[in-house]
Amino acid sequence: MLFLNGESGTGKTFFKENVVPSGAFYNLVSATTRGRRADEVDGVSYHFRDEDWFENERANDRLATYLFVNESFWKPGDKKWLYGVPASEIYSHLGQNLIYDVIEPRYTREMIDWFKSHHLDNMYDFRVAWFSTLKLDNFAVAGERACMKNDLAVRQKNTCSAADFRAVGIEPDYITRPRDNRANPDLIKMVRSVPGMITNVKTALPIHRSRLLQR
Repeated sequence: MLFLNGESGTGKTFFKENVVPSGAFYNLVSATTRGRRADEVDGVSYHFRDEDWFENERANDRLATYLFVNESFWKPGDKKWLYGVPASEIYSHLGQNLIYDVIEPRYTREMIDWFKSHHLDNMYDFRVAWFSTLKLDNFAVAGERACMKNDLAVRQKNTCSAADFRAVGIEPDYITRPRDNRANPDLIKMVRSVPGMITNVKTALPIHRSRLLQR
């Protein structure tokens, strides 16, 4: 399973859509409460749901991750900007290589801990790629996609730094550098060496295991 961590506009989506070979990984589709953009398809881009759906799924342990990304800016009456991966997304694709992109490392930890708590972690090797930035122009790119109240401010608040990784006990396997997110040779070699939709995940990913520190 490959996690792509990085702030908005650092190239995670570009990497998934233009570098990862078609069929090599199944992209875990998150649910969200935000509005659908004109070019997005329900069930493909995201599962577009309301807040009541999220709270019900969370109460019944049917979310592998739960992200309240605009919590710092939220006030009563505002819409909650929620994201989360339905557990059904994972159960429906067990045995396939999985890829999941998310900004903050704490949500990568949350996903890994969900696998462990549901005794599924022995099926996968977890790899973490950090799409790093030096605040060059990534938020200018992200700003073009703004679609919710305080959108850009929320994105800037949600960080992905070395300190964020250390805080949750994760050391990335692959690090991309500013303006060079398409050309990490080790990461590209790994994703292009994976057979399409294999079932024996451990033997299909021969690169070393993620160095996930014990907490």
